[in-house]
Formats: sequence, structure tokens, C-alpha cells
Amino acid sequence: MQKETEIKLRASRETLEALREHPALKKRNKSGWEPRELFNQYYDTPGRDLARARVALRLRKDGEQFIQTLKTRGQSVAGLSERNEWDWYLEKNKLDIKKLDDQCWPAALADLDKKSLKPIFSTDFTRQRAEIAWGRGKAKVVIEAALDLGKVVAGKQEEEICELELELRQGEPEALLELAIELAADLALMPCDISKAERGYRLFDPSSYSIQPDTQKLLHETPLDGAFAALSWSLLGSSQRLAEQYRFNGHWSLLESWLQQLVDLRALLGSLGQAVPRASTRELRAALDALIADWQPRIEQGRHDDAVRQQMPAAFLEELANVRWGQFSLSTSRWLLGKGWTLERNDRANRLGGSAVGKWLQRTLAEEAQAMPLQRAQQLPEVLADQLPRLQRMLVWLRLARSVLELPETDRLYGELAKLQELLVTPDAEGRLDALAAQAHTVLTLKPWKALLK
Repeated sequence: MQKETEIKLRASRETLEALREHPALKKRNKSGWEPRELFNQYYDTPGRDLARARVALRLRKDGEQFIQTLKTRGQSVAGLSERNEWDWYLEKNKLDIKKLDDQCWPAALADLDKKSLKPIFSTDFTRQRAEIAWGRGKAKVVIEAALDLGKVVAGKQEEEICELELELRQGEPEALLELAIELAADLALMPCDISKAERGYRLFDPSSYSIQPDTQKLLHETPLDGAFAALSWSLLGSSQRLAEQYRFNGHWSLLESWLQQLVDLRALLGSLGQAVPRASTRELRAALDALIADWQPRIEQGRHDDAVRQQMPAAFLEELANVRWGQFSLSTSRWLLGKGWTLERNDRANRLGGSAVGKWLQRTLAEEAQAMPLQRAQQLPEVLADQLPRLQRMLVWLRLARSVLELPETDRLYGELAKLQELLVTPDAEGRLDALAAQAHTVLTLKPWKALLK
């Protein structure tokens, strides 16, 4: 068994060609580009038991060599994935189920009849492979770069494969991101952790592609730094998966959800005070502000205008054809992987970062609640006009981490604050101020809100 660490980057045909001559690859290319024709058949049961267990089983023909591969999902966050992989070199083009023993076969599939495994889709593509090597300080880095062009075929359905894969052979994972960022400065590269196997399954059922990445379960005692990292990775990964799925099918709700992940991430960055110093997030906040400023008015307009909504898939493809989205996604991944918010903190901020998230969150929500003028808003709802950033900071934590709180009825608190936020962002309409006043009163009567004000 070996562990595979890689980044997948969706590209255009023109970008794939440009990558062959990109200086960042050309000056470090130790092998030259080696072309290969790869023919891959994926197997599963008729009920797709392997897919549900997050396992991929593949038989590949590489020249005259046949390779049987089993992959488990492992960890995949924001385009940077790690997974376990087993390879067996076979003499003929036939699945060898005897190789799938207890050393590699998941316990969840122990009762599966392996004889029921059948071919379900293929991924055939041309791969241009090169070994990229350089010194990173005193450490040597070796990365396999692969330019893949071909298609996934499932029955009568097919989808193009056009991507750059960067797989770590030697060195630290940060090196993958550093190289990817260098390439994305000049070329439109979209971080995308959907595997070729996932694409095949998605052709069968578009809803089979999960838009939610793996998330770490937070406990009351989880350190604040760990909670912040987990939530940030989750929001970034979800935004990337939503971007990929909206690019694939153009469903309006996916674009709305994509923007919400960016709004939530922006609120999260501004919610931790000294634990995440503003200087450490300056570039990320600027990039988020630019994306939100461009897309929020469009999406708001699309909610009320079908013609605008129908134009959005094409507009989103224009966004992906620009370098901005790739640069933001990869830079944020590198910042999170390197825990960039901790690098220049003082001792007090370090202690805060190590405190229990449950205790910190309860105290922080109390401070935010006490500063919100809901009492006055019952008579003068206009005073809530500048409270949207505060509400967004509260809501991102309540949406993603309310289970760590020792408060009653946290689900209801989240729901009523979300209604208040919706009224604040709704364009002026008859009765809106009265509705704001009534909602302020509703929040004030909640048990958890009263508990926060004690």
C-alpha cells in the first residue's frame, strides 16, 4: 500500500498546451514529457456498493501492462487529497478478485460477494507525464505532473477529461500548493477534488456527487485554532465542490450556496479577534471582498429576474476562465495548511487560540448579543441597518458549530437570527420595517438569547 497525495486542477485544452511550456515546469522538468495512452475500466456492483463505501476499483491498461488498483477516499479538503492506494500488476486484462483480501478490502464490504463486481464506466485518456524536481530549502521536492486529456464514458453519457494532476513523490504537501499557485498566477486552473471515478458515477446520477466535503466533528473542548481550521477548510472545500457542480449542471441553488460559503468564510475570518490577527488575513479578505462584491448583486438580481438567472452559467464559466478563482482557492489552502494566522501572534493570542471553542464561542456570542440593539429596534428598526456583519459572524458559528454550546434551543436561535438577516438583506418593500421590529421582538423572547444576555 502507498499513500497518494495530489492536487487536481481542471483546465482548458489551451491551458494544458500552455502548461507544457510554462517556465515553472520547464525549468524543473527532469524527465521531459512522456506520452501514454491509458485505458481504465471501473468496477462496482449493480447497487454501487463500492461507491457508497467510498472505494474505487480500477483495471488499467498502460501500454502492454495491466494494473489493478484499489483506492479508498482518505482525506480530501479543498482540492488537496490524500488516499490509500493498492496496485497489482497482472498478466491479463481481467479483474483478479483474489487480490482483494483483508489487507486492503474495507471492513464495511466484508460481506460483499466480489463475484458481483461488473464494469460500469471507463475513463480513457492521453497522459503526458513529467517528473518535476527542485530544492526547497534543504529538502528535495519531486512531483509528478500529468496533463490528462480524454473522456469518461458511462453508457451513452460522456464527459471530457481535461486536467492537470500534481502528485507528490517526495517532500512536503506545501510544495504541491506552492507549485500550483505559481502556475495559477498565469493560467486559469480550477482546484477540483472530484476524481475520475466520481465523474463516472456522476454521469449515472448527477446528485451522487456530494457538495459537502469531509468535516471534523467539533467538541466543546476542541481548541479554537483547531475549530477555526476545520470550519475554514470545510467552507473552502464546499465552495470548490459547489463551483464544480454548478459548472456541471447550472442549477441556480448551487450558485446561491457557493456565494454563501464565501460570505461565511469572510465572516469567520473576522470573528476571532486577536486569535486571527487582521494583518494575517489581509490578502484573503481582499480576495473574498472582490468575489462577493462582484457576485452578490448578480445573484440578488437573478433571484427576481429569470433572464438574469439563465445568463449566470455562462457568466460563471467566464469567472472560471479567469485566474482569480484558482489563485484565491490555492492561496487560501496554502494559508490554512501552514496555519498562517498563528505565525506572528503574541503570547496572549496563542493562549486564546488554545482555549476550548465551546467556552470561547459562548462568551463571544454573548458579547455580540449584548452589542446588538434589538431592544431599540422594536421601536426604531432602522438601527439594525449596520448590524449585518455582526449577524453574519454569529450565524456562521451557529450554522457550523452550535453543537459545542451549552445553551437551550440553539436550533431555534439560529433559525430566528437567520430570519432577521434575511429581512436585513431584502430590498426595501412595504411592511419591511414592521417585520424587522417584530423579528427583533421574537429574538429577544428566545430562551437562548436571554441566556446570552445574563
